[in-house]
Amino acid sequence: MLFRSGSARTKNLVLATWVSAINFWAWNMIGPLSTTYAGDIRLSSTQASMLVATPILVGSLGRIVIGSLTDRWGGRVMFIAVSLASIPPVLAVGAAATAGSYPLLLVSGFFLGIAGTVFAVGIPFVNSWHEPARRGFATGVFGMGMVGTALSAFFTPSSATWFGLMGTHVIVAVALALTAVLCVATMRDAPA
Repeated sequence: MLFRSGSARTKNLVLATWVSAINFWAWNMIGPLSTTYAGDIRLSSTQASMLVATPILVGSLGRIVIGSLTDRWGGRVMFIAVSLASIPPVLAVGAAATAGSYPLLLVSGFFLGIAGTVFAVGIPFVNSWHEPARRGFATGVFGMGMVGTALSAFFTPSSATWFGLMGTHVIVAVALALTAVLCVATMRDAPA
């Protein structure tokens, strides 16, 4: 296996970590707002739990499919695809919350699970860019992208207060779109 220059590896590692953080932020948007939804829509604790668990379950199980697609089409294509595919569910969750529709929130949350599959894209992508002796470090750096869940927990409720529910979802959707554009413009395929 041919390993390319350190600058290309570093750039792709940083970008992959960023993609992960933004997608994990999107994936975790329902959790921090679940008390808001529960109060606004008058959800029972079981309904609120289902709402929070749905994207997490789908994202976890979806990693099997997305990992297989990553093997076939490569990490760059799949980072772009997952980021773009996560935009409609993010906006749908915002619209469902604004409309006060629990069924629509649940269905939108199901598709929001797509954002959580990004982990299955990043691990093989990052590994393919690094020699075996550096893969542990590289995957550890990529794993830092999971900070997106913490950022979501910290900033999403405040953003909802400042910009409203729909405004917050639009901001995250725009961040996903800009991230996909950044991947198209600067990310390189893994070395052959």
